[in-house]
Amino acid sequence: MLYTPLGRTGLKVSRLCLGTMNFGPETSEPDAHAIMDRALELGLNFFDTANVYGWKTGEGVTEQIIGRWLAQGGGRRDKVVLATKVYGEMGKWPNEGRLSARHIRRACDESLRRLQTDHLDLYQMHHVDRDTPWDEIWQAMELLVQQGKVLYVGSSNFAGWHLARACEMAARRSFLGLVSEQSKYSLVERTIELEVIPACRAYGLGLIPYSPLGSGTLARAGRKNAGPGRRGGKWAQDVEARHGAKLEAFGALCAERGEEPADVALAWLLANPVVTAPIIGPRTLDQLDGAQHALEVRLDATVLAKLDAIFPGPGKPAPEAYAW
Repeated sequence: MLYTPLGRTGLKVSRLCLGTMNFGPETSEPDAHAIMDRALELGLNFFDTANVYGWKTGEGVTEQIIGRWLAQGGGRRDKVVLATKVYGEMGKWPNEGRLSARHIRRACDESLRRLQTDHLDLYQMHHVDRDTPWDEIWQAMELLVQQGKVLYVGSSNFAGWHLARACEMAARRSFLGLVSEQSKYSLVERTIELEVIPACRAYGLGLIPYSPLGSGTLARAGRKNAGPGRRGGKWAQDVEARHGAKLEAFGALCAERGEEPADVALAWLLANPVVTAPIIGPRTLDQLDGAQHALEVRLDATVLAKLDAIFPGPGKPAPEAYAW
């Protein structure tokens, strides 16, 4: 396993991040525990989850599964860089969601209880909250850091200007602020190259791409009669409808190189110096084992240019992408 600092911090994380969204809805608890055990055997130390995962309001199903695994001991908690998220509704009352100081504090305590740990290594805001001022958000996060409940703070699904605003407000308070951003990013979804990636580079944030395989479509590229993607295939069907011919060309390029499409898609992300660790979301042990090869795939300038030709991104960051 390869390791890299998380953004501008001294925290070392594996170049692949174990995503746990399937734990509960798609993957049984025994299988989830086996996947996490195998992840540690492979040296994968970066685990990502969220309080809403499990998709039963207020229950935190996935966090509970991880918590019961951590409670087995054997050095599990010490080996894992544990990341979870706050924002989604955990109940039906007015203050059981979003980023008010009240909800941040309560949500953190509830995540700690479900995860059966005394601290979170990375606490991520799952979405921007336009109704809560940054002074309130940072005051709440500062308190959690002072109490030792949170070590680092990250974001997810932020626009570039949200990242800039958050970082500048944190700096005014002499607070470390954001150290990472988790965004949807893959060969078929390159919008963040306009402003999010430049903002991450400017502020020293580690980029954690989710859905790196385009809802599984990149893994199945060029394969006839491939099964549907996650959640009954809706996300995958949308991607395939927009990128059918491109996916065929991508599959052919991977076959020419003798590499699995999923490995090439992950290797393309890993070649970006702003990327800390793509999130892989294995449902089975075989899927976890298979993802490791991506760390060995090297894409030269010629192959990268071919990938850009198949899946053209904006070309340049904003404003050059659309102006002189």
